[in-house]
Amino acid sequence: MRKSKLIGYWGCPPRQIIASYSRKHPFDEFVDLDVDMRAPSSGLVPDAYCQIVTNLVDNAMYLRKDLRLIIAAVGEDKCDGGRFAALILKDLGFAVLEVRHNEIEREPVTISTSDLPLLEKVNRIMDSVRAENEIDYPQIKPTHGFWGVAPHDMRLLELFPNTTHVYGWTRCVEAGVPADLELEMQVDAGVPTVFYAQTFCQKNSLAKYLADKHNGLYIDCDGPMTNSVIAKVQAFIRMG
Repeated sequence: MRKSKLIGYWGCPPRQIIASYSRKHPFDEFVDLDVDMRAPSSGLVPDAYCQIVTNLVDNAMYLRKDLRLIIAAVGEDKCDGGRFAALILKDLGFAVLEVRHNEIEREPVTISTSDLPLLEKVNRIMDSVRAENEIDYPQIKPTHGFWGVAPHDMRLLELFPNTTHVYGWTRCVEAGVPADLELEMQVDAGVPTVFYAQTFCQKNSLAKYLADKHNGLYIDCDGPMTNSVIAKVQAFIRMG
């Protein structure tokens, strides 16, 4: 039996590619390199840089001896940061498969609009990258909204009530269309929504524009949440 290894990925690679490597290496474990693994700094990216892209580079270096392959989202479904990270890691000798997820047919969305706690919603959506969601969740009318990507500091999501709908890129992931800018821009009218982006991420322009347009709250956060971010979100939720 071949020794099991890790297959790393970031963003939302096409599910058929994940499935293909799962069949080819059935004992390997898939790991999302976007998330905070408390990996030591690799020093490969600037200090003032998107924390999510920093995570994926630091995590890859930390797990290097165990990684068989990195499946790297590098198109409009991710960002230039993902594309540059793939180039850097490939240049350092990693096996990197660059992928672009440009699917345009939207799948049904039920997790984003469910009655689950927001943290669980986002975790299940990101887990759906590896395996299609086959559960019909009880649906709720939104009292609040969260727009954006899965944050580096997931404690942010614990500040929201269960009646929060998920919008933005995270909803696009559930719908299987991570490059669908039209869907990423959609929110429900009249729902008090927090528009979040990681500091230094290009999505900050969208987050601020949409927050201004929909009278929402725009926040960005560099690494762990600050007390200021917590206070702003808590006050906005109470007022909503």
